[in-house]
Amino acid sequence: MSKIDIIIPAYEPDVRLLNLLEELDKQNLGPVILINDGSGPEYNSIFEKAALIINRLHGTILTHDFNKGKGRALKTAFSYILKYGLDVEAVVTADSDGQHTPECIKKMINATEKNPGCLILGVRNFTGTDVPWKSRFGNRLTEKVFQFVSGAHITDTQTGLRGIPRKYMKELLELKGERFEFEMRMLLDAAGKYQIVEIPISTVYDSVENHQTHFDPFRDSLRIYRILGKKIIKYVFSSFSSSIIDLIVFSILIQVLRKSQPLFYTAIATVIARLISATYNYFINYKVVFKSNESVSASALKYFILAIAQMICSAGLVTVFAFLIPFIPEIILKIVVDTFLFFVSYYIQQHIVFHKQ
Repeated sequence: MSKIDIIIPAYEPDVRLLNLLEELDKQNLGPVILINDGSGPEYNSIFEKAALIINRLHGTILTHDFNKGKGRALKTAFSYILKYGLDVEAVVTADSDGQHTPECIKKMINATEKNPGCLILGVRNFTGTDVPWKSRFGNRLTEKVFQFVSGAHITDTQTGLRGIPRKYMKELLELKGERFEFEMRMLLDAAGKYQIVEIPISTVYDSVENHQTHFDPFRDSLRIYRILGKKIIKYVFSSFSSSIIDLIVFSILIQVLRKSQPLFYTAIATVIARLISATYNYFINYKVVFKSNESVSASALKYFILAIAQMICSAGLVTVFAFLIPFIPEIILKIVVDTFLFFVSYYIQQHIVFHKQ
């Protein structure tokens, strides 16, 4: 059997951590690497008790002098394992607040052993009445936004119960993010690079009304959505810079071709400028925005078919709407239509044109 360690980041933990460690010890699950993420001296008694159990689990406790965030705590454990755990092939990360039961952790260990080299996610069911409404709503919203942005459908983007192969741990040390947003960056980075396997787990909350967590709904959600938004911003920049290139090339060609091609210089300049800007846009999207591993020939063909279809749809829809609602200026109609097509095009490029294998 492969060697799999359990990583538990802990910040200001309570008796739920000790209960979890006791249960892991009873079921002979481990080793366990516990990270004290700068909890402070008032929590020393908790970690002293935890150390006795950790010793029986043949694990260790790593300590931050001050709170650095969950992402940094995970990286600290990854570094430790890569340096000292020569026989560790993967890890399972779990939370310290009682949400992840020993049975679920064991289930994740088994799934990680059966799926070497994959990223394993323990996904919760958010449909039950015992789930706090803010957790249910927040996860559902993030699931849909993540799917649109990344092209990958993950039913629980905020799960902390994950099976991570050794190879990916090395890459994650270079991934940005020190706090809760690190786990979202992990999913975005893994989408299309590693096979992602979802394992159903129990959904555990102490209280629907008063579930205790260090996750700040405003600050940490802002960090998460900022990460998701960066990819859209890259797409916006790609499209905007392509338009600028199109205008510059068109302006230059108009001056060059005006005398040599007096009848068709405008059409020729338009076509050449669009070909150059579209080629630029394709490579920016291929390399930077979507980071595709699709072949250049296949993706380029699909991209240029999409570009032609988008141009036809834009012209057709503006013409139709101008006929149906003539009291609205054409420029306003074009802005509305092109904005809609902008997001449709993103979705198609994400899921079809630059789809990762």
